Amino acid sequence: MRAIFTALALSLAVPMAGCSQDASEATGVATIPVTIAGAGQTHRFNVEVARTDAEQDKGLMFRTSLPRDGGMLFPFKKPRFGSFWMKNTLIPLDMIFIRADGSIDRIAENTIPESLEPVVSGGEVSAVLELAGGTAARLGIDETAKVTWQDAK
Repeated sequence: MRAIFTALALSLAVPMAGCSQDASEATGVATIPVTIAGAGQTHRFNVEVARTDAEQDKGLMFRTSLPRDGGMLFPFKKPRFGSFWMKNTLIPLDMIFIRADGSIDRIAENTIPESLEPVVSGGEVSAVLELAGGTAARLGIDETAKVTWQDAK
């Protein structure tokens, strides 16, 4: 009986241990460079890209951490109003809503983990960049900055 409980405990512990790893390291997901320039400073990030509907639906759900220079980019096929929620997202995020010209429409800072309240853009956007919560304030990123990236697809 003790052997059964031990085997059960180990089978449950192994998947949970994997959850604490950064998902991009665990899955080997490729990243692309994203640059945010403004106020005389340039900040570079290496982010995953959520290209498909399924990838965008999952986003950063179930992650327990993000690297300081990491995040996820959600490019849209055509500009639209962006609306996200934090269901199953375990860490606070800064959501940067980006217009087609790379200018920033809105920054939603430190979104609330697991909230079902929509986090929306102020207008039509071409992409959303999610970074670890507090990054925009820490680096002085505001709506006057410009966001650029080259997606090799």
